[in-house]
Amino acid sequence: MTAVGEFLRFGVAHDWVPAATAELLSEPKLLRFAPPGYDCGESGQLRQVRAAAFRFKITEPGFEDLSSEQIRRMLALAPRARERFMVGLLACTGLRIGEALGLHRADMHLLASSRAAGCGIEGPHVHVRRRANNPNRALAKSRFSRCVPVTADLVALYTDYQYERDQVPQAADSPMVFVNLFRPPLGRPMSYPSTKEAFDRLARAAGHACRPHMLRHSAATRWLRDGVDRDVVQRLLGHASPLSMENYRHVDAAEARAAVEHVNWLRERS
Repeated sequence: MTAVGEFLRFGVAHDWVPAATAELLSEPKLLRFAPPGYDCGESGQLRQVRAAAFRFKITEPGFEDLSSEQIRRMLALAPRARERFMVGLLACTGLRIGEALGLHRADMHLLASSRAAGCGIEGPHVHVRRRANNPNRALAKSRFSRCVPVTADLVALYTDYQYERDQVPQAADSPMVFVNLFRPPLGRPMSYPSTKEAFDRLARAAGHACRPHMLRHSAATRWLRDGVDRDVVQRLLGHASPLSMENYRHVDAAEARAAVEHVNWLRERS
């Protein structure tokens, strides 16, 4: 709101916006309590100031994570194996949607050992790499590559998706993991808009918001809540700075109550 207001005042100075418009942006206000260091004038004449006439109502922000029950419901409601695998991938690994859409099939090392592929990392995992030439313009935010372990359940979801994908001949030659299977252009990499449409349909079926980034929040929140070391979570999420994880730690009412009960000084202790 501040930026918009200053832009309108800038427009008035250049005769792009009527002066009356800028006058609507503020209104007189009497300072009952002056801030420290503020000079109110000898007779208090400077207590009359101009204050913003338009303000947002500040409310308690809603949590951006999903419960385990909600995620399982999303998996149950997803109409196709591709969508089930995408939901499972984001919830299991905490990948950003750009990182998921930018995955190549060669990045999916889902065997117990990937030495045959020249990779010495044991166990099923996914390589997240930044590529500037993806045909769907999907781009990993981090400039540093990382690998994220995955579970056997996610490998099963990927197997189901590969069976579904194999029914579309146009998808055979694409190196990308996520491709169009149900509407043209068949076999082309999925785009951000088509992914949003899929999640919007899933949200309507589930009866609650379910955006890709909420699944990333859910993974990070669950890891931190279960006591996973913050350095490990930072590495899994691909954050360069530990400060970037602050938005992913949501404290619920049960945790707050457990903390208070834990330090209940009024309770007799043996």
